[in-house]
Amino acid sequence: MLLTRQIREEKERVIASLKTRNWPEEKLSILDDIISLDDQRRKLQTSNDENLSKVNSASKQIGMLMREGKKEEAEAAKSEIASLKDVIKAAEEEMRTVNKQLTDLLLEVPNIAHSSVPAGSTDEDNEVVQDWTKDMPSLPEGALPHWELATKHNLIDFELGVKITGAGFPLFRGKGAKLERALINFFLDEAAAAGYEEIIPPLLVNEQSAMATGQLPDKEGQMYHATKDDFYLIPTAEVPITNIYRDVIVKEEEFPVKLTGHTPCFRREAGSYGAHVKGLNRVHQFDKVEIVQITKPENSYSTLDEMVKHVAQILEKLELPYRILRLCGGDIGFVSALTYDFEVFSAAQQRWLEVSSVSNFEAYQSNRLKCRYKDSNGKTQLAHTLNGSALALARIIAAVLENNQTENGIKIPAVLVPYTKFETI
Repeated sequence: MLLTRQIREEKERVIASLKTRNWPEEKLSILDDIISLDDQRRKLQTSNDENLSKVNSASKQIGMLMREGKKEEAEAAKSEIASLKDVIKAAEEEMRTVNKQLTDLLLEVPNIAHSSVPAGSTDEDNEVVQDWTKDMPSLPEGALPHWELATKHNLIDFELGVKITGAGFPLFRGKGAKLERALINFFLDEAAAAGYEEIIPPLLVNEQSAMATGQLPDKEGQMYHATKDDFYLIPTAEVPITNIYRDVIVKEEEFPVKLTGHTPCFRREAGSYGAHVKGLNRVHQFDKVEIVQITKPENSYSTLDEMVKHVAQILEKLELPYRILRLCGGDIGFVSALTYDFEVFSAAQQRWLEVSSVSNFEAYQSNRLKCRYKDSNGKTQLAHTLNGSALALARIIAAVLENNQTENGIKIPAVLVPYTKFETI
């Protein structure tokens, strides 16, 4: 959530960002509405502070008047205090209403896009900033897509998943399950080697947690909601892990905070259909290892670069061709200031599959979280938060199966063999 003073002091920059994000011109008036409500809030606060000062002053006078035997004047002062308290109570109620209206409007405004975010409206306008495609796989004649390989080698049972739950809930078995677990352990070990503390968080969060990291009110339609208890199934481990630092003042010596965690992730993916959602291309439940960092503002973009390199190194160790894209204004997430997506090449499908997003949220998320620190002058400041997938399993499995198929089976990437305990499927 943007700070009100950002909208006041950097209004033109906010407008430029909203235009980069393709906001409709007619919606830009929300900024003036926010400033108007903030003006109203400030006037109410000033008036209330003055009335509270009058109450304090009158209260002190009462004791003095009583000691001097001026009962009538003391009673008049008491009457004035009672009247002022009624005014204060009414003003506080009005302030609560104004603050609620102000917060509701602020929640509608996305983060300010970084200056490097390219213009564009769809994923076709994203900018390729790096690719690692020197060793594109050469597949045997009759190469199969991963869903056929999974069935042929009894690795994943999509039909059983439909029977047990529904479409988009694959069931891994045998070597397929072991490969999934091997990748999870490999990703966690890579994160640990990079200094991340491992977390096993809850898989359901309350509304406040979902609001704090920006899933609400932006992504209600994509989240599974347990309505009886008002809990949400997590769409990513970012939500519970980052909420560890909700309402926390981080000590300066604790920076950078580096956390990682493996969880299943749940996404409704409403409206997804067609050939591109076959098999593991788009599922409702998938495993993912997430990395989260919380740092000082001046370090957040070097931290973003560090996290991007971390993901790139993992993909290179898996020998998967990949590319990195800087997301355009129309594709970048609501909470993000700058996002890099990683895509791996799926050789049998001849298409790119997104497997990671690495984002800097700057202070937008931490403002919702109230995640702060004290600077060298003792002043409380908002920290910067970042997160990334390192990595999402479903499409990684798809690429590993497709890209490593041979006439004699599927070869396991060398880096995974110590985890799988087998070299081929």
